[in-house]
Amino acid sequence: MPTNKPLRRAAIVGYNRIPFARNNTAYTTANNRDMMTAALNGLIDRYNLQGKELGEVAGGAVIKHSWEINLMRECVLQTSLDPKTPACDIQQACNTGIESAVYIANKIALGQIDCGIAGGVDSTSNVPLEFNEHIRKILLSVRRSKGTFDKIKQLAKIRFSDFAPVAPENLEPGTGLSMGGHTEYTAKYYKISREEQDNYALHSHQKMAAATDRGFFNDMLSPYLGLEQDNNMRRDTSIEKLAKLKPAFDKENGSLTAGNSSPLTDGASCLLIASEEWALQNNLPILAYISHAEMGAIEYVKNKQNLLLAPVYAAPKMLEKAGLTLQDFDFYEIHEAFAAQVLAILKIWESPELSKEFGVEALGKIDPAKLNVNGSSLATGHPFAATGGRVLATMAKLLHEKGSGRGFVSVCAAGGQGMTVILEK
Repeated sequence: MPTNKPLRRAAIVGYNRIPFARNNTAYTTANNRDMMTAALNGLIDRYNLQGKELGEVAGGAVIKHSWEINLMRECVLQTSLDPKTPACDIQQACNTGIESAVYIANKIALGQIDCGIAGGVDSTSNVPLEFNEHIRKILLSVRRSKGTFDKIKQLAKIRFSDFAPVAPENLEPGTGLSMGGHTEYTAKYYKISREEQDNYALHSHQKMAAATDRGFFNDMLSPYLGLEQDNNMRRDTSIEKLAKLKPAFDKENGSLTAGNSSPLTDGASCLLIASEEWALQNNLPILAYISHAEMGAIEYVKNKQNLLLAPVYAAPKMLEKAGLTLQDFDFYEIHEAFAAQVLAILKIWESPELSKEFGVEALGKIDPAKLNVNGSSLATGHPFAATGGRVLATMAKLLHEKGSGRGFVSVCAAGGQGMTVILEK
């Protein structure tokens, strides 16, 4: 939108989430609205937002019930925010939370709003169940039928097997493969071994356990339904235990397992984003500025190994616009959908030959000591739309604790998309 006003800097000034729960555990009875409302209420309580009219609340869920057509607005109305606070739903698979943050930040930069909340939520336990296509078409034809005889005639076509419910499937429409199925292609194409994946996963759990023990997450979580911490982390895991797990997707020749893949997870997260002026007026610290963001997309139907590699395109575009190299950062947060996906992206960025296949220049090596220093999705879990908020909050807190610096964030998503973001302190 054209404007004559100078752009303002948008900053993350607050964060909150409920603990993430492995599916079919603590949150089996909670729906998206329940969890998102709980995350919002925790944010409101932590930053004294009761009764305030905010510029906008944006976010969404990847897996939604049909009645959740206005999810974020309904959640706002369940909180103590001023009901004049508007809201909108955004959905971009696993990028939902991070795209929502960029959406709010852009509105602040343009001067349209002074503050807002970006969020995301997903339940893989409380999912919508549908009838199969056969009975669905029959029931629609019954609706259109004029007389009783016609209705009975259509209903007579229903089979007993039609009453078996159909749950949503995590499959790419263009290929019929799950994200894990695609990432098996990635692991094989880039020669990412099972041992490399298991070792990476082990470190994610170890780093998260250490961060938990030093209290890093204490001010980032609101207890919910009896859960005070994420329940996916495995303190007792080991290379030996991970090595015993069977392949989860390619049963015969696969290397991806339940141990080196992020689990199906329930949870919600949110960020409070504001202009410098609003933060000052409300006595809130600038945790980190959102300075750059880039969306990328990639072909993955013919090249099945590409599904989660879109950051390979997003990162160089963003770095060029920012005038930075991949080495100019104090911390890196790369969403761990699968260990193989992270390792493949790092391998491509380091290799001139592999980068050339994508038509981009190699970005070079990342210092592993700066990567996902508190663990990431393999240990924390991955409630699809909620992951962006968790990752950005973690990076903002890391930079705020350091007092200065830059953070590089990368999140991949279904549909062959991905987003990278730069936070600065």
